[in-house]
Amino acid sequence: MDMLSRLKAILADFIQQADLVLLSLCSAATLFGIVLIFSATRYKQDNRYVIVQTAALLLGICVYIAFSMVDLEILMKKWKWVLGFNVGFILLLLTPMGVSVSGNRAWLSLPGVPINVGPAEVVKITFVLLMAKQLEWLQEEKRDLRSFRSAAFAAFHAFGICGLYFVVSGDMGNGLVFFFIFLCMAFVAGFALRWFALLLGGGAAAVAAAWKLDLMPSYMKDRFIVLFDHSYEPLDAGWQQTRSLLTLGSGGILGQGYLSGTQTQSSYGTSLPARWTDFIFSVAGEELGLVGCAAILLLLAAVVFRVLIVARNAQSSFHCYVCVGMAAMLIFQILINVGMCLFVMPVIGITLPFFSYGGSSVVTLFAAMGVVSGIKKRSPGMRRLSRAG
Repeated sequence: MDMLSRLKAILADFIQQADLVLLSLCSAATLFGIVLIFSATRYKQDNRYVIVQTAALLLGICVYIAFSMVDLEILMKKWKWVLGFNVGFILLLLTPMGVSVSGNRAWLSLPGVPINVGPAEVVKITFVLLMAKQLEWLQEEKRDLRSFRSAAFAAFHAFGICGLYFVVSGDMGNGLVFFFIFLCMAFVAGFALRWFALLLGGGAAAVAAAWKLDLMPSYMKDRFIVLFDHSYEPLDAGWQQTRSLLTLGSGGILGQGYLSGTQTQSSYGTSLPARWTDFIFSVAGEELGLVGCAAILLLLAAVVFRVLIVARNAQSSFHCYVCVGMAAMLIFQILINVGMCLFVMPVIGITLPFFSYGGSSVVTLFAAMGVVSGIKKRSPGMRRLSRAG
């Protein structure tokens, strides 16, 4: 009975202080995604995808509640353990638990876990926490954040994790997510613009050199060439995005109708590939039209906007940086995935947050948003706004 009373007290505290608006937005987006996944997998006559995604949503809500209760200040006193976890979890990909999918060894098959787990999904959260702690420490030590030393210190951490993950997994997409998170957090922290110019200029020069010297894999080159020449290898490098653009364009304003999309409902191998993961936005475009795509973007924009509101009202720079990092993670994935579907970004295996199929992705996204909810709970400004509403 005591345990039941304690559980009721925890839930009452959660309902009173946690960010229910953010939870509602995330849940609505995931439910919308499940509706699209059902349509995208209907031709398979297999409900496993919908069942897994629904279970992930329910588990995600529980994880959201749990992470809302976490005191990040206490957790980050053990930052060395968190850093060790990041490195160790990525290195697990080199063990027999590592699983290769689409050429990238980016998944773990953990004993007792019915779905594969992507280490990048989990490490993104702890990476944001560590980076936020590092930036706060640099400020508390009254170091000049505009100096080369401070910039290099933070960049070493970011490139270390990003490089380790890419070398171990070969997954360029999620490696770039880490890089983008770092850029956004460093910008908000106040790093000098000259270091961003140097970093981006150096990166562009390195890519150009790798291209010129044939150090870049041919398949990676093809993914960029096809962006500027849509007629380039339409049956190979450009196949996925050609089908995606055809699917999107055929929906018009209102779409062909739910469960009625020509490409979405086709069982032929020449139809839209990865329609329940990478190209689920194209499914929405075909069956629900421009209206459906706009609804998706508005929902995701509302989630990002809510996270940034919490960042603005955070009680400390550490909490602010955490929220900015979480928002950056969402923004990058949204821009790249939608860009992939529109044939303006290369195919790098980035899924659409909350909408694309992936149990571990959904759960970790809810965990990340739960962290934001916990920050809102401890922010005096947000508590005043909640009482006023």
